[in-house]
Amino acid sequence: MKVDLNADCGESYGAWTLGDDAALLEVVTSANVACGFHAGDPTILRGTCSLATRRGVAIGAQVGYADLRGFGRRAMDVPAADLTADVIYQIGALQAIARSVGGTVGYVKPHGALYNRIVADSGQAEAVVAGVLAAAPGLPVLGLPGSAFLRSAEAAGLRTVREAFADRAYLPDGALVPRSHEGSVLHDPDEIAARVLRMVADGTVESIDGTEVEVAPDSVCVHGDNPSAVAVARRLRTVLDGAGVALAPFTR
Repeated sequence: MKVDLNADCGESYGAWTLGDDAALLEVVTSANVACGFHAGDPTILRGTCSLATRRGVAIGAQVGYADLRGFGRRAMDVPAADLTADVIYQIGALQAIARSVGGTVGYVKPHGALYNRIVADSGQAEAVVAGVLAAAPGLPVLGLPGSAFLRSAEAAGLRTVREAFADRAYLPDGALVPRSHEGSVLHDPDEIAARVLRMVADGTVESIDGTEVEVAPDSVCVHGDNPSAVAVARRLRTVLDGAGVALAPFTR
């Protein structure tokens, strides 16, 4: 068995530090690097890409809504043409930053409210896909299994990668429990590690009502802004290694 372990990185901004990228990049195999729209500034992003490149961690462009104040987690209605242009802009910016430190962008992953919106909204999903096709048609995209986004991407000829979330609770339909609900974010490293091992070995996860949800992930995400992120990632690596699961970027 093999799986990728990804984490959101590059989300600090100026004098404000969010997450521990240095520690996470010692553990994960892929880094979803913010592109300046929901978080991150050019200096932060360049440093994150440099560190990821030195440690052999794959770099992904994490594209989101232009919502620094809301960390890209507020619902927004963005016209399709604008959203496509925003995606092109973000991918292009991170590609240039990664190249400047000897790295390269290897995939694209939407962030936050945009990620959740394109699970069901085919119009917004197609706008994101159009942006990826225009900016970097050879890059794979990371998304939720069964989502409109992955269906649109596959139809457009993009490689699609199934993602599961280590530290988030699931609804019976396979969507994530909204962050506004109690228990939507998990923190206990042992509980999370057991869930992820089941995801990888059996391809399923238990939803909030006890039903089984099929996930069969190619990549598992740990949210970098979760205070338990480093402890969770380290425990995941230990448990997966112990179970004979190889950790490697899906881009290689």
